[in-house]
Amino acid sequence: MSDARPDRQAVAPPSVRIGEDAFAESAGTTLRWLGMAGFLLTSRGTAILIDPVLHSFDMPLLIDIPLRVDDVPRVDAILVTHADNDHFSIPSCRELVRVTTAFHSTRYVASVMEEEGIPGTGHDIGDAFSVGDHVDVTVLPADHAWQNAQPDHRGRTFHDEDSCGFWIRTPDGVVWAPGDSRLIRDHHLTMPEPDVLLFDFSDSEWHFGLDGAVEMANAYPRADLVLHHWGSVDSPEFAPFNGDPATLWSRIVNPSRIRVVAPGEAFAVRSR
Repeated sequence: MSDARPDRQAVAPPSVRIGEDAFAESAGTTLRWLGMAGFLLTSRGTAILIDPVLHSFDMPLLIDIPLRVDDVPRVDAILVTHADNDHFSIPSCRELVRVTTAFHSTRYVASVMEEEGIPGTGHDIGDAFSVGDHVDVTVLPADHAWQNAQPDHRGRTFHDEDSCGFWIRTPDGVVWAPGDSRLIRDHHLTMPEPDVLLFDFSDSEWHFGLDGAVEMANAYPRADLVLHHWGSVDSPEFAPFNGDPATLWSRIVNPSRIRVVAPGEAFAVRSR
Protein backbone atom coordinates (compact mmCIF):
# COMPACT_ATOMS: atom_id res chain seq x y z
CA MET A 1 0.00 0.00 0.00
CA SER A 2 1.33 3.44 -0.92
CA ASP A 3 1.43 6.74 0.98
CA ALA A 4 -0.81 8.44 -1.58
CA ARG A 5 -3.05 11.25 -0.34
CA PRO A 6 -6.81 11.01 -0.92
CA ASP A 7 -6.78 14.62 -2.15
CA ARG A 8 -4.87 13.48 -5.24
CA GLN A 9 -7.42 10.88 -6.34
CA ALA A 10 -10.43 9.06 -4.97
CA VAL A 11 -9.52 6.09 -2.77
CA ALA A 12 -11.64 3.02 -2.09
CA PRO A 13 -12.97 2.43 1.45
CA PRO A 14 -10.77 0.40 3.81
CA SER A 15 -10.46 -3.25 2.85
CA VAL A 16 -12.32 -6.06 4.59
CA ARG A 17 -10.28 -9.23 4.86
CA ILE A 18 -11.69 -12.22 2.95
CA GLY A 19 -11.14 -15.49 4.77
CA GLU A 20 -11.77 -19.12 3.89
CA ASP A 21 -15.30 -18.84 5.28
CA ALA A 22 -16.28 -16.76 2.23
CA PHE A 23 -15.93 -19.92 0.12
CA ALA A 24 -18.31 -22.00 2.24
CA GLU A 25 -21.64 -23.28 0.94
CA SER A 26 -24.34 -20.62 1.22
CA ALA A 27 -27.98 -20.11 0.31
CA GLY A 28 -27.43 -17.14 -2.01
CA THR A 29 -25.03 -15.45 -4.41
CA THR A 30 -22.45 -12.97 -3.17
CA LEU A 31 -19.91 -10.70 -4.83
CA ARG A 32 -16.77 -9.42 -3.16
CA TRP A 33 -14.58 -6.84 -4.90
CA LEU A 34 -10.90 -7.73 -4.79
CA GLY A 35 -9.77 -4.22 -5.67
CA MET A 36 -8.78 -3.08 -9.14
CA ALA A 37 -11.00 -5.13 -11.53
CA GLY A 38 -11.14 -8.39 -9.58
CA PHE A 39 -14.09 -10.12 -7.95
CA LEU A 40 -14.91 -13.23 -5.97
CA LEU A 41 -18.36 -14.57 -6.84
CA THR A 42 -19.82 -17.34 -4.70
CA SER A 43 -23.16 -18.93 -5.53
CA ARG A 44 -24.64 -21.76 -3.48
CA GLY A 45 -21.35 -23.57 -3.14
CA THR A 46 -19.81 -22.54 -6.48
CA ALA A 47 -16.82 -20.18 -6.25
CA ILE A 48 -15.49 -18.11 -9.16
CA LEU A 49 -12.66 -15.59 -9.30
CA ILE A 50 -12.87 -12.90 -11.98
CA ASP A 51 -9.63 -11.14 -13.01
CA PRO A 52 -7.90 -11.83 -9.68
CA VAL A 53 -4.76 -9.80 -8.96
CA LEU A 54 -3.80 -10.96 -5.48
CA HIS A 55 -0.18 -9.81 -5.30
CA SER A 56 2.85 -8.61 -7.27
CA PHE A 57 1.20 -5.80 -9.23
CA ASP A 58 3.84 -3.52 -10.75
CA MET A 59 2.46 -0.17 -9.54
CA PRO A 60 1.94 1.15 -5.98
CA LEU A 61 -1.49 0.44 -4.53
CA LEU A 62 -3.88 2.58 -2.51
CA ILE A 63 -5.54 -0.45 -0.90
CA ASP A 64 -4.71 -3.66 0.87
CA ILE A 65 -5.70 -6.56 -1.37
CA PRO A 66 -8.41 -8.29 0.71
CA LEU A 67 -7.72 -11.87 -0.41
CA ARG A 68 -4.47 -13.78 -0.09
CA VAL A 69 -3.67 -16.78 -2.25
CA ASP A 70 -3.15 -18.84 0.91
CA ASP A 71 -6.73 -18.07 1.98
CA VAL A 72 -8.26 -19.57 -1.17
CA PRO A 73 -9.24 -23.14 -0.22
CA ARG A 74 -10.85 -23.98 -3.54
CA VAL A 75 -12.18 -22.34 -6.71
CA ASP A 76 -14.44 -23.85 -9.34
CA ALA A 77 -13.22 -21.52 -12.10
CA ILE A 78 -11.15 -18.42 -12.80
CA LEU A 79 -12.40 -16.06 -15.51
CA VAL A 80 -9.95 -13.65 -17.15
CA THR A 81 -11.23 -10.94 -19.49
CA HIS A 82 -7.95 -10.00 -21.21
CA ALA A 83 -4.18 -10.00 -20.98
CA ASP A 84 -3.46 -6.65 -19.27
CA ASN A 85 -1.70 -7.35 -15.99
CA ASP A 86 -4.29 -5.51 -13.90
CA HIS A 87 -6.68 -8.28 -15.01
CA PHE A 88 -4.47 -11.27 -15.84
CA SER A 89 -1.97 -11.63 -13.02
CA ILE A 90 0.40 -14.37 -14.08
CA PRO A 91 1.94 -14.66 -10.57
CA SER A 92 -1.50 -14.97 -8.95
CA CYS A 93 -2.84 -17.46 -11.49
CA ARG A 94 0.26 -19.64 -11.30
CA GLU A 95 -0.24 -20.00 -7.56
CA LEU A 96 -3.97 -20.62 -7.92
CA VAL A 97 -3.34 -23.71 -10.06
CA ARG A 98 -3.13 -25.60 -6.77
CA VAL A 99 -6.86 -25.00 -6.18
CA THR A 100 -8.28 -25.18 -9.72
CA THR A 101 -7.40 -26.16 -13.27
CA ALA A 102 -10.38 -24.32 -14.79
CA PHE A 103 -9.06 -21.05 -16.24
CA HIS A 104 -11.38 -19.51 -18.85
CA SER A 105 -10.57 -16.65 -21.20
CA THR A 106 -10.20 -15.81 -24.88
CA ARG A 107 -8.14 -18.03 -27.15
CA TYR A 108 -5.24 -15.58 -27.11
CA VAL A 109 -5.11 -15.26 -23.33
CA ALA A 110 -5.40 -19.04 -22.96
CA SER A 111 -2.36 -19.43 -25.22
CA VAL A 112 -0.39 -17.11 -22.93
CA MET A 113 -1.61 -19.08 -19.93
CA GLU A 114 -0.32 -22.31 -21.44
CA GLU A 115 3.09 -20.70 -22.03
CA GLU A 116 3.15 -19.78 -18.34
CA GLY A 117 2.18 -23.23 -17.09
CA ILE A 118 -1.44 -22.29 -16.40
CA PRO A 119 -4.09 -24.67 -17.84
CA GLY A 120 -6.09 -22.17 -19.88
CA THR A 121 -9.29 -22.90 -21.79
CA GLY A 122 -9.71 -20.54 -24.73
CA HIS A 123 -13.12 -19.43 -25.99
CA ASP A 124 -14.56 -17.67 -28.99
CA ILE A 125 -16.90 -14.74 -28.49
CA GLY A 126 -20.39 -16.18 -28.03
CA ASP A 127 -19.24 -19.42 -26.41
CA ALA A 128 -21.08 -20.63 -23.33
CA PHE A 129 -20.02 -22.94 -20.52
CA SER A 130 -21.13 -23.96 -17.05
CA VAL A 131 -19.30 -23.68 -13.75
CA GLY A 132 -20.40 -26.14 -11.10
CA ASP A 133 -24.08 -26.95 -10.76
CA HIS A 134 -25.45 -23.43 -10.52
CA VAL A 135 -23.64 -20.97 -12.79
CA ASP A 136 -23.73 -20.52 -16.57
CA VAL A 137 -21.35 -18.16 -18.38
CA THR A 138 -21.48 -16.63 -21.87
CA VAL A 139 -18.42 -14.98 -23.44
CA LEU A 140 -19.20 -11.49 -24.75
CA PRO A 141 -17.39 -9.07 -27.10
CA ALA A 142 -15.06 -6.25 -26.10
CA ASP A 143 -13.09 -3.55 -27.93
CA HIS A 144 -9.77 -3.16 -26.15
CA ALA A 145 -6.94 -3.69 -28.64
CA TRP A 146 -5.16 -0.58 -27.38
CA GLN A 147 -1.70 -1.98 -28.03
CA ASN A 148 -1.93 -1.45 -31.79
CA ALA A 149 -2.41 2.30 -31.30
CA GLN A 150 0.80 2.80 -29.33
CA PRO A 151 3.48 4.70 -31.31
CA ASP A 152 6.21 2.25 -30.30
CA HIS A 153 4.13 -0.92 -30.78
CA ARG A 154 5.97 -3.74 -32.49
CA GLY A 155 5.25 -7.39 -32.99
CA ARG A 156 1.88 -9.02 -32.55
CA THR A 157 -1.25 -7.35 -33.91
CA PHE A 158 -3.98 -7.50 -31.29
CA HIS A 159 -7.61 -8.22 -32.16
CA ASP A 160 -10.93 -7.40 -30.54
CA GLU A 161 -11.53 -11.09 -29.88
CA ASP A 162 -8.42 -11.19 -27.66
CA SER A 163 -10.52 -9.48 -24.98
CA CYS A 164 -13.98 -10.32 -23.70
CA GLY A 165 -16.67 -9.81 -21.14
CA PHE A 166 -18.72 -12.40 -19.26
CA TRP A 167 -22.48 -12.75 -18.78
CA ILE A 168 -22.84 -14.79 -15.61
CA ARG A 169 -26.19 -16.40 -14.77
CA THR A 170 -26.68 -17.51 -11.18
CA PRO A 171 -29.82 -18.79 -9.41
CA ASP A 172 -30.11 -15.39 -7.71
CA GLY A 173 -29.55 -13.07 -10.65
CA VAL A 174 -27.41 -12.15 -13.65
CA VAL A 175 -24.01 -10.52 -13.17
CA TRP A 176 -22.48 -8.75 -16.17
CA ALA A 177 -18.71 -8.40 -16.16
CA PRO A 178 -18.07 -6.46 -19.40
CA GLY A 179 -14.29 -6.29 -18.97
CA ASP A 180 -12.27 -3.38 -20.33
CA SER A 181 -13.78 -2.07 -23.54
CA ARG A 182 -14.67 0.97 -25.54
CA LEU A 183 -18.43 1.34 -25.85
CA ILE A 184 -19.88 -1.00 -28.50
CA ARG A 185 -23.24 0.63 -28.97
CA ASP A 186 -25.01 -2.31 -30.62
CA HIS A 187 -23.83 -4.59 -27.83
CA HIS A 188 -23.37 -2.69 -24.57
CA LEU A 189 -26.63 -0.76 -24.95
CA THR A 190 -28.83 -3.62 -26.21
CA MET A 191 -28.42 -6.51 -23.77
CA PRO A 192 -31.21 -7.81 -21.53
CA GLU A 193 -31.13 -5.95 -18.23
CA PRO A 194 -28.70 -7.60 -15.81
CA ASP A 195 -29.26 -7.61 -12.08
CA VAL A 196 -25.71 -6.46 -11.37
CA LEU A 197 -23.33 -4.58 -13.65
CA LEU A 198 -19.67 -4.60 -12.64
CA PHE A 199 -19.24 -0.94 -13.46
CA ASP A 200 -16.02 0.54 -14.86
CA PHE A 201 -16.54 4.29 -15.09
CA SER A 202 -12.94 5.40 -15.71
CA ASP A 203 -12.69 8.24 -18.21
CA SER A 204 -10.25 6.51 -20.56
CA GLU A 205 -10.39 6.35 -24.34
CA TRP A 206 -9.81 2.57 -24.33
CA HIS A 207 -12.50 2.02 -21.70
CA PHE A 208 -16.12 3.16 -21.89
CA GLY A 209 -15.13 6.69 -20.95
CA LEU A 210 -17.19 8.47 -18.33
CA ASP A 211 -19.88 9.55 -20.82
CA GLY A 212 -20.08 6.07 -22.33
CA ALA A 213 -20.20 4.43 -18.91
CA VAL A 214 -23.07 6.68 -17.84
CA GLU A 215 -24.94 5.95 -21.07
CA MET A 216 -24.48 2.23 -20.54
CA ALA A 217 -25.61 2.39 -16.91
CA ASN A 218 -28.70 4.38 -17.82
CA ALA A 219 -29.63 1.85 -20.50
CA TYR A 220 -30.23 -0.58 -17.60
CA PRO A 221 -31.89 1.67 -14.99
CA ARG A 222 -32.66 -1.08 -12.48
CA ALA A 223 -29.29 -2.84 -12.44
CA ASP A 224 -27.10 -2.50 -9.36
CA LEU A 225 -23.84 -0.79 -10.31
CA VAL A 226 -20.97 -2.31 -8.35
CA LEU A 227 -18.06 0.07 -8.87
CA HIS A 228 -14.59 -1.18 -9.71
CA HIS A 229 -11.47 -0.13 -11.65
CA TRP A 230 -11.09 2.86 -9.33
CA GLY A 231 -9.49 3.84 -6.03
CA SER A 232 -6.98 1.00 -5.99
CA VAL A 233 -3.82 2.08 -7.84
CA ASP A 234 -1.74 5.15 -6.96
CA SER A 235 -1.90 6.80 -10.36
CA PRO A 236 -3.64 10.20 -10.25
CA GLU A 237 -2.54 11.09 -13.79
CA PHE A 238 -3.56 7.78 -15.41
CA ALA A 239 -7.24 7.84 -16.35
CA PRO A 240 -7.96 4.07 -16.31
CA PHE A 241 -7.21 3.95 -12.57
CA ASN A 242 -8.46 7.23 -11.16
CA GLY A 243 -12.25 7.39 -11.51
CA ASP A 244 -14.17 9.18 -8.78
CA PRO A 245 -17.64 7.98 -7.69
CA ALA A 246 -18.58 11.60 -6.94
CA THR A 247 -18.86 12.19 -10.69
CA LEU A 248 -21.73 9.70 -10.96
CA TRP A 249 -24.44 10.76 -8.54
CA SER A 250 -25.91 13.56 -10.64
CA ARG A 251 -25.72 11.62 -13.91
CA ILE A 252 -27.01 8.14 -13.11
CA VAL A 253 -30.71 7.32 -13.34
CA ASN A 254 -31.81 5.94 -9.94
CA PRO A 255 -28.49 6.82 -8.25
CA SER A 256 -29.36 4.77 -5.15
CA ARG A 257 -28.23 1.71 -7.12
CA ILE A 258 -24.62 2.96 -7.20
CA ARG A 259 -22.75 0.56 -4.91
CA VAL A 260 -19.49 1.92 -3.53
CA VAL A 261 -18.31 -1.27 -1.88
CA ALA A 262 -15.06 -1.69 -0.01
CA PRO A 263 -12.56 -4.28 -1.23
CA GLY A 264 -13.64 -7.52 0.40
CA GLU A 265 -17.09 -6.30 1.43
CA ALA A 266 -19.89 -8.78 0.72
CA PHE A 267 -22.58 -7.68 -1.73
CA ALA A 268 -25.66 -9.86 -2.21
CA VAL A 269 -26.84 -10.50 -5.77
CA ARG A 270 -30.61 -10.29 -6.05
CA SER A 271 -32.86 -10.72 -9.05
CA ARG A 272 -34.78 -7.57 -9.99
